[in-house]
Amino acid sequence: MDFQFTDEQLMFKDQVIRFAKKEIVPRVQEHDLKGEFDRQSFGKLGEFGILGLHFPESLGGSDADVVTTVLAGEALGEAGVDGGLTLAYGAHTFLCTDTIYAHGTDQQRAAYIPKLASGEWVGCMGLTEPDAGSDVASMTTRAEKKGDRYILNGNKMFITNGPVADVAVVYAKTGKDLKHAGISAFIVEKGRKGFSAGNNLVKMGVRTSHTSELILEDCEIPETNLIGQEGGGFLMAMQTVEWDRSALLAPFVGGMTYVLNKCARYARERYQFGRPIGQFQAIKHKLADIKIFIEAARTLCYRIAWCKDQGRPLNHLEAAVAKLFVGDWSLGPANDAMVLFGGYGYCQEYEVERYFRDSRLAPIGGGTSDIQKKIISKLI
Repeated sequence: MDFQFTDEQLMFKDQVIRFAKKEIVPRVQEHDLKGEFDRQSFGKLGEFGILGLHFPESLGGSDADVVTTVLAGEALGEAGVDGGLTLAYGAHTFLCTDTIYAHGTDQQRAAYIPKLASGEWVGCMGLTEPDAGSDVASMTTRAEKKGDRYILNGNKMFITNGPVADVAVVYAKTGKDLKHAGISAFIVEKGRKGFSAGNNLVKMGVRTSHTSELILEDCEIPETNLIGQEGGGFLMAMQTVEWDRSALLAPFVGGMTYVLNKCARYARERYQFGRPIGQFQAIKHKLADIKIFIEAARTLCYRIAWCKDQGRPLNHLEAAVAKLFVGDWSLGPANDAMVLFGGYGYCQEYEVERYFRDSRLAPIGGGTSDIQKKIISKLI
């Protein structure tokens, strides 16, 4: 494995950081406190090319490799972009748009990807249900074939971008007793009769990413909106794991670098007992622990990205280890950062408080830590 970045990749990362600091970061605090989705910043991600980075130029992308795509996500976090906007970007690009690109027809790609890659449209993925989270096979959403159309009925829950999405990749059962083999994927557009989103859920963290229920009540869509073949949906959903364990984690890892830089600066400037607090061993150890986490997490994320660039099939054991490590082990460094700032760290005007709240999603979203341990132990 070669984790050496090219000069072009390093220049691109620097460009993303400078772009984000100028165009997005100044509004982060305001939108987080209000719990608002920053549509303007999302559009700027599209204008800069980040939303369509790894898609072909013919579809509005840049033909970037996976490592460069992951590097862009890390750069957003390192610049100080909040976890809500980067989560919205990840769900849009990797869970929705990439599924259409990887498994859709040429007609589907041409119809949807340019609008999604540019940021004109917002996308989401409807997989989780109120009673079917970790146990995907128990989903109850149904898609019944009638002539040249499908009729969808069911409810999806905890859907990132749900209230603001223009198009959704929705998973539903087309087979009665086939469990995983009976799941299929469909494209459902906003405004389709029988398709609606619930109210935005008020969350502890990642507050600028809007999350809701998706409701399908006799929602009729043409058969041409089926992605791939009937019964192929579960494998499509599992292939998003490659992105979930690399590109979706990268902004979170970059965000920890941003927090570490703030902590190091504060440790030099904050004086107690006549000297900077950074001279005390307890503070030094906190900084060291945060740095250790960042280096380990980056290596796990980029290993998956590098393997994907090499065309290697995903190792689900490595993916589960990466997700579990970043999810569970990030909580300690996030807490250390807030404690290092003392009372100021508990105040909303200091961004370590926001990062602490955002980090709490990591062991839950995209597959809980308990599920990752189940996968790891099974594959061992």
